Amino acid sequence: MSKEQFAIRPGPVPGQVDHDRDTGKVRVVLCFNCNSALGKLRDVPDATLGGDRISGRNRVEANTRSTGRLPAAFLTPGSSSFMDFLGEHSPTLLPGNRPLPPVQGAIEAPHGTTIVAAGFPGGVVLAGDRRATMGNVIAQRDIEKVFPADEYSAVGIAGTAGLAVEMVKLFQLELEHFEKVEGAQLSLEGKANRLSTMIRGNLGMAMQGLAVVPLFAGYDLDREKGRIFSYDVTGGRSEEHGFAATGSGSVFARSALKKLFREDFTEDQAATAVVQALYDAADDDSATGGPDMARRIYPIVTVITEDGFRRLTEDEVSEIARAVHERRLEQPDGPRAALL
Repeated sequence: MSKEQFAIRPGPVPGQVDHDRDTGKVRVVLCFNCNSALGKLRDVPDATLGGDRISGRNRVEANTRSTGRLPAAFLTPGSSSFMDFLGEHSPTLLPGNRPLPPVQGAIEAPHGTTIVAAGFPGGVVLAGDRRATMGNVIAQRDIEKVFPADEYSAVGIAGTAGLAVEMVKLFQLELEHFEKVEGAQLSLEGKANRLSTMIRGNLGMAMQGLAVVPLFAGYDLDREKGRIFSYDVTGGRSEEHGFAATGSGSVFARSALKKLFREDFTEDQAATAVVQALYDAADDDSATGGPDMARRIYPIVTVITEDGFRRLTEDEVSEIARAVHERRLEQPDGPRAALL
C-alpha cells in the first residue's frame, strides 16, 4: 500500500486498522486514541471538529492537508460525559442548542405515542405500539419506539419522533463513552440521571411543542431487580414501582395495568399484560396503534433481566397478540379483575 493510504501517528504506540463497518474495507491506520475518538462520533450527524469530518455512521472524509493527527481535544483526558465533551467543543451539535426559526402556531411533526413497562421478579418488560401520528393523520404504522440503551437497559420514546430518536442515539453514545473512559458501566441510577439531564437540555424545544418524554427501564445489577423511571418535559425523574406508561394512550394503558398487574408475574405473564394494556390504549386513543393482524404489525416487546436486554422475536409477539385478540373476540373489553 502507498503512504497516502495511512495516517499513522508517529511514536511507539502501535497502529490500529480502521474499517468501514458497512463494507469491511480498510480505510486508515490510526493510533489507539485516534481510533477511539473517531468511534465516539460514529452516530453524531455532520460533526465537524478540527480537520476531519465525520458524517453519518463511521464515514470519514480525509483532509489531505492535515498532519494526520486529530485535534488535541480528542486526545486530552477529560470528562467521562460525551455530552459535556460535545457541549465544550461543538455545542451547536446538541439538539437543544439548535435555534429554531420563528413560527406561528403548532409545529406539525410526527409524534410517537404509547409506551408501557411492567416489572416481574427477575427483570422488567418494556413495550411500545407502532403508530406515529401527525395531527389527525397516521404518519407511520410501523415506527420503532423501544431501543436498547446498553446491555442492561432500554428506552421507550414518546413525543416528537425525530428528536426522540436522536436523543436515544446520543444517550447510547453517552453510556458507551462513559464505559470506555471509566472502564466500568454507569449504575442504573446514574443512567437515569444522565437521561434526565438530556431531557432538560431539550426544554427550549419542548416549550415550542417539540417535547420528548421517554420511559427508561433496566436491570439493576447492584439491587438485583428490574427498575422503571418516568420523566416529565423538564427532565424531572420519578421511579415507578410495578408498572408505568407514557404517551397519549398512557392514561388507558396505566388503568389497564392497574387492574392486571401482579407482583408474582412470570416473564411471559408480564409480556402478555403489557400487550393487553396497549390493546386497551388503542381501543380508546386514536393515536395508539393496536396489533395490526392484516399487515402483521405487532408491538415491540423487550425484556431486561440479569442476562441482559432481549427483544422478543416477531413470532413470539405475534403469538401473544393473536392470543389476546382471540380472547377479545369473546370479551371485547378485555379480562375482568376480581372485585375483592
